[in-house]
Amino acid sequence: MPQASARSDLDAVVVGAGPNGLAAAVTLARAGLRVIVFEASDEIGGGTATRELTLPGFRHDVCSAVHPLAFESRFFREFGLRERIPFVLPEVSYAHPLDGGRAGIAYRDLARTAEALGRDGRSYEALMRPLVQRAGRVAAFTGSPLVRIPDDPVTAALFALRSAEQGSFLWNTRFTEDVAPAMLTGVSAHAILPLPSIPAAGAGLALTAYAHGRGWPIPLGGSQSIADALADDLRAHGGEIVTGTRIRDLDELPRARATLLDVTPHALVRMAGKGLPDRYRRALTRFRYGNAAAKVDFALSAPVPWSDPRVGEAAAVHVGGSRAELAAGEREVARGRMPDSPYVLASQPTTWDPGRAPEGAHTLWTYTHVPAGSDVDRADAVIAQIERFAPGFRDTILAVSSRTAMDLDQHNPNYPLGDIAAGAPDLWQLARRPILSPRPWRTPVAGLYLSSASTAPGPGVHGLAGWYAALTALEERFGTRIRPDLSPHA
Repeated sequence: MPQASARSDLDAVVVGAGPNGLAAAVTLARAGLRVIVFEASDEIGGGTATRELTLPGFRHDVCSAVHPLAFESRFFREFGLRERIPFVLPEVSYAHPLDGGRAGIAYRDLARTAEALGRDGRSYEALMRPLVQRAGRVAAFTGSPLVRIPDDPVTAALFALRSAEQGSFLWNTRFTEDVAPAMLTGVSAHAILPLPSIPAAGAGLALTAYAHGRGWPIPLGGSQSIADALADDLRAHGGEIVTGTRIRDLDELPRARATLLDVTPHALVRMAGKGLPDRYRRALTRFRYGNAAAKVDFALSAPVPWSDPRVGEAAAVHVGGSRAELAAGEREVARGRMPDSPYVLASQPTTWDPGRAPEGAHTLWTYTHVPAGSDVDRADAVIAQIERFAPGFRDTILAVSSRTAMDLDQHNPNYPLGDIAAGAPDLWQLARRPILSPRPWRTPVAGLYLSSASTAPGPGVHGLAGWYAALTALEERFGTRIRPDLSPHA
C-alpha cells in the first residue's frame, strides 16, 4: 500500500507526475483541495525529465526538448509558465538540411523565411500567413476535443482546408521547388504517421504556425524545469508528491472524492479490473497505440558541423532529405520495416544553454521513428544520417546513449511499445481519444478521470489533458465551474 494510504482527509488523488498529472494536481490544489500525487519513478517529470544519460556533467532531456506549446497552451498561459522559468527563443525555430549543402530555414519572421525560399516563397507565405496571424486561435482549436463545435469557425475552416491540401495528393500543387515542401514534411513527420495524411499535415501546420508566431522555446536547464515549476506550485498550495510508488490497482489508492489517472487506457483497464462497465472497458481495449521512437543522445566535443552553418542556429533540425524521401521512410515504418534513410529529429540545446555540458562541450538530442515494439538499436543509422548533412560529425562524438522503442516502454509506461504519442494520432482516434465525447476525460465510474496524453487533445507537452480533467472533476465532484486562478501572482 502507498505510504500515504492511511490518510482520510484527501480530496483528490493523482497518479503520474508527468506534465499532465502535475497540471491536474496544480489545478485541484489551486481550487483549495487537498491533493496527493503518486509517481512510479523515483523522480518526477515523465516526458519532461532531464537526466545525465551519457557522461557526468552532460544533461539530456529524456523525451521532450523543444517546446512549441510552452507559449501557446492555454494551461501554460494561465499558469504563467513563461514568468516562472527562463526560456531561450532562437531566431530560427527549425531547419531542414538538404543534399548539396542546402537547407530550408524557418525563421520566426515568416517574411524572412519566405524570401529565402525563392520562387516558392510567395506560395509558402500564402499557405502559412492566415494561420500564423491566428496562431493562438489555432492552438485553441487543436487543443480542444475535435467533437466540440469550434469557438472560431473561420480559423477552424482555414486550418482544415490547408490540412486537407497538405495531407493529400494535392500537397505539391502550390510548389515548384523542393525546399519548402521538405520543410513542411519534416514538421509533419513529428506525428509518426504515413505521409501524406491529414492528421500529420494538421500537426505540421500547427507547429509551423507556432514557429512563425511566438517561436519554439527551449527551457534553460532542460525540460525538467517545467516539471519542477509545476511541482513547486503544487507543494506551495499544500499538495504532496510521493515518488517511487507504482500503482497497479485502484484499491491501492487512499480514498478521495476524485481520482485522476495520467495513464494509458489499457493501463486503466488493468488498474480498475471489473470495476469498469463492460461497454467502456471494451472501448478502452480497442484504443490503438501507434508506431514508435528510438532515442539517441550524444555527448559532443564540439557543435554539430552542419554543411550549412545556419542549421546550427535552429532550435530543432529535421534530418532526412527531400519530401519524397521522408514520405517513403515514414511509409516503411508504418509497414513495420526499418527505413534505410530514417527521419531524425535533432536539437543541440547547449548552443543557448551551455550549462548543460562541461565547458566547450555539447549535448545533442535526437530521436528517429521505428515500428512499434522495436528492439533495434538505431544509433548507427542516426549517426550516418546526420553525417550525411554534417560531414565530420562522427569525430565530435564523446559518448552515446541509445534507447530502443522497448527501452522507452520500460522507462515510461505511458509510451507503450515505444509510442511516445500514447496512442495513434490518426484522424479517427484524435476524435475518439479515448472515446467519442466532448468530455473524454470522464469515465463511467463516479469520481474517476483519465488525464493522460491518450485523451484529448492528444500528444505534446501542454498540460491540457490534465487541466481539462481537473476542471471536469471540479464541476462534477466539487460543484464549481469557476476555473482556479493559476497565475504566479495569485
